[in-house]
Amino acid sequence: MTPVYALPVPAAAVVVQDGASIEPLLKKPYLELLQLAPTVRFTRPQFDQVRKRLKDEQKKKENELKGQQKTLESQIKDAQEQLKKIGDNRQLTEDQIVAERHNLHCRIQDWQSQLADSKIALTNGVPVEYDNLNAKLDLLEKWPAAKAEINRQVETGQAASRKWGDAHDIGFRTIEANQQDDIKDGQEAVQQMKQMGIMPKPIEDPEITEYVNRVAQNIVRNSDLQIPLQVTLLNSSEINAFALPGGFLFLNHGLLLEAQTEAQFAGVIAHELSHDVARHGHRLMKKATIASLIYQAAQIGALIFTGGVVGIGTYYALTYGFQGLGLFLSLQLLGVSRDYELEADQLGLQYVWKAGYNPEGFIEFFDIMASKEGYAEKTSFFRTHPAFYDRIVVVFREISFLPKQEQATDNTREFENIKAKMKKLNEDLEKEEKDRPTLFKREPGCPGQPDKGTPPPAPGAALLHFPAPAGV
Repeated sequence: MTPVYALPVPAAAVVVQDGASIEPLLKKPYLELLQLAPTVRFTRPQFDQVRKRLKDEQKKKENELKGQQKTLESQIKDAQEQLKKIGDNRQLTEDQIVAERHNLHCRIQDWQSQLADSKIALTNGVPVEYDNLNAKLDLLEKWPAAKAEINRQVETGQAASRKWGDAHDIGFRTIEANQQDDIKDGQEAVQQMKQMGIMPKPIEDPEITEYVNRVAQNIVRNSDLQIPLQVTLLNSSEINAFALPGGFLFLNHGLLLEAQTEAQFAGVIAHELSHDVARHGHRLMKKATIASLIYQAAQIGALIFTGGVVGIGTYYALTYGFQGLGLFLSLQLLGVSRDYELEADQLGLQYVWKAGYNPEGFIEFFDIMASKEGYAEKTSFFRTHPAFYDRIVVVFREISFLPKQEQATDNTREFENIKAKMKKLNEDLEKEEKDRPTLFKREPGCPGQPDKGTPPPAPGAALLHFPAPAGV
């Protein structure tokens, strides 16, 4: 029997009686829980008790956010009414009117920013936080049986009959034909993003870009991609990556800084590259209906106007069907199965394995991001992807099925050196990023004016206008 990646299962389980002891375990990383789960036992009522407590906590947080939003909306409305009447106050001099109008603009801008953050927390941040906790609870309860079934499939040879179970034939099989047909769409998307000034400038340091490209091309050589891959490292501190159809991969330098190992960095690259291999952008747009596109476009407009941070990515996702860590694309609205993400997970794991990396690096990075305060609120990687527990099981099932490599790479000294150099460049790069065009004009001179990010528009702020998505 070919050796496989497998987590050790202790011979004897430790029976834990105290239901309250479950919750501290939910703070542990997924990899640690996967090893710990077979050693502990809780009763169904104990699990149910924790689930109820989590549900009550989530509802309480959501109600608090709704109350906060109601208060902010009332404050904004009152301030806007004051703006309408400010010119009628004859007791104020012209200079006083200008000063008071500026003060109201600043207050409205600040409240709108708080309101936008609160809405994102309600729709993204809080649900992701509790999805993560519930996934870990499911893992403690269900993983021992799931792991036993995986081991059985390995022992009986059933693992080889799974979809894309021919990992030994990577590069000599066809996942999705006619990948070259997507190149034109990708080229058009890149050109438009550059013309509109909404794509960050590329990093120009030759040592850093050569390294990033070399890591990516190593994965390409060990993948099923049949077209050239063009890799661009962008000057953006956001932890993000996305692949356009036709072999165009964009990585923000924030991703390089956040990854703790080269295997984690390579895992994200492999996942994004897999979307192009399976032509998910092309398949997505084939399944999208005109009605769903129109509805989604309306949602984009609402998010942009209220200061949401997701407008640009969503617009291009609709137009060209690309996916990435930071896009707010509602796959359900587009009638597309979340199976695409599970496909990208499976293929990405196979490619990093074939390239000689420890495939657990991808789930390590997933764990870091799921637990990173604020990240889940600002992107939709987790809300548009499959349920956490389902994803963890799929990932570790595939890892268990892959033949074991004797010297899988976790990290390299070169990665650490490149990351250190990137950190030194980061301060200057952030100054450039602040000067990028934004969707909105800010009221200048407000107290606590943020240095970066996209705040909500002040009343009368000019919005950039985009053409309608293709087919609408």
